[in-house]
Amino acid sequence: MDWFLGLEEEEQEFLKRFILASGSLKQLAKDYEVSYPTVRIRVDKIIEKIKLKNYNQDSFKVKLMQMVIDEKVSLDSAKEIIREYEDSING
Repeated sequence: MDWFLGLEEEEQEFLKRFILASGSLKQLAKDYEVSYPTVRIRVDKIIEKIKLKNYNQDSFKVKLMQMVIDEKVSLDSAKEIIREYEDSING
């Protein structure tokens, strides 16, 4: 259950509502008063976070990729940061 606990409270609530809606993205869109594509994007972001939790990777890299998913850091910037991080580790 680490993957679930690693999600933000809002994401946990979203998953609860998803389950209560019998997995209907259309119903969730109606409940949240947003478009279906908006709900689909949110589901995709949660899926990516769960996938990251399932990998046994360096916690720094996982955190950075979570920031990319949350759109706090661009993918290009994250790649550059990881490159520099790996260079500093490998000497």
